[in-house]
Amino acid sequence: MTGLWGSNAAWAQTGYGTQTKQVVKRMNADGHSVAVAANYGLEATLSEWEGIEHFPRGLDPYSNDVIHPYFMDWRNQHPNGKPYVFTLYDVWVFTHPRFDEMPVVSWVPVDHMPVPPKVAAFLSKDNVTPVAMSQYGAAQLKRLDIEHFYIPHAIETDVMKPTASVVDDANRHRTGREIMGLEKDQFIIGIVNANKGSHPVRKAFAEQLLACSIFMQDKPDAVVYLHTERSAGMQGIDFNTLIQAVGLAPEQFKFVNQYQSRIGIPDHVMAAIFTGLDVLLAPTYGEGFGLTVADAQACGTPVIVSNFSAQPELVGDGWTVGGQPLWDPAQGAWFQIPNIQEIVQALEAAYERKGEKSDKARKFIVDNYNADDVYENCWRPMLEQLPDTR
Repeated sequence: MTGLWGSNAAWAQTGYGTQTKQVVKRMNADGHSVAVAANYGLEATLSEWEGIEHFPRGLDPYSNDVIHPYFMDWRNQHPNGKPYVFTLYDVWVFTHPRFDEMPVVSWVPVDHMPVPPKVAAFLSKDNVTPVAMSQYGAAQLKRLDIEHFYIPHAIETDVMKPTASVVDDANRHRTGREIMGLEKDQFIIGIVNANKGSHPVRKAFAEQLLACSIFMQDKPDAVVYLHTERSAGMQGIDFNTLIQAVGLAPEQFKFVNQYQSRIGIPDHVMAAIFTGLDVLLAPTYGEGFGLTVADAQACGTPVIVSNFSAQPELVGDGWTVGGQPLWDPAQGAWFQIPNIQEIVQALEAAYERKGEKSDKARKFIVDNYNADDVYENCWRPMLEQLPDTR
């Protein structure tokens, strides 16, 4: 296989970045020649990271302008393998006509109902092999008679695991709660999602924080930890305005260290943070998969999600909340707004289990989403079935 992987750089601390690193490293270890065309994380130079070649982002925000020349370059450097472009991103952004000239494998998020028309049109092309990343996405593609493979996102469960403490640069053992700057006897609600996009705010920050504010009115030991960008710098929302609007007091919330978040927090430190939470709060408008939900459970932390899109299939231990449909005119399909009162009720149930860790949650993720197993049982068979495009 000669592959060009179009997604975030393998070192990026994003969901796409972690999956890029996870899969591309294993493909190259299997003898394939796979490079990354980074649409986030690298500009203006070629680079290599842990043996993975990286091409820089183009002038177009999604690298539409450079994917084809990068593919031709990489194919010419490795003429003996089956040449393919792999995409791990929303496919509606891939608008360049050159995409019709390359064999494409699209590991695709489906977070609406039904599949948005632009997404369905791209996945229906003769040169595109769709790969659903969730059971929900697979079911939605099946409804449209779009042939596809199913490969879920996966977790490095030897890293994302219950982690009591990590050693810092000063050789001190620090718990996840100490890293967050919170106390060992507090009830910590974690929100770990990117603050990106505001029309709509897919991650449902407003609904979640309003529910937290209601829930914490009579619980002085409760606090919400926000592992996200506080400003609207990534075309997201201004959290200062939202926090004031929902009535959270300064002692009721804590943000991740913004500098550390910008430069990247190592995976083993994130495992300690997930372990330090009492519950992960993640009921969003829609998810193509929802990696933080799996990460938290791999560390023994129960979760709260919406009963929509890929979210409920990831719950080994936790709660699902209902909502009502929200029309997304940009995509021509439906999201779901989570119900605030049901979020409050789920938080109350989680509060009853304050301080408990969940072996059930951990086992569910290890049994279903362990990275080595997913690569062995899903990626290898799929790669073998791809036709020779030389």
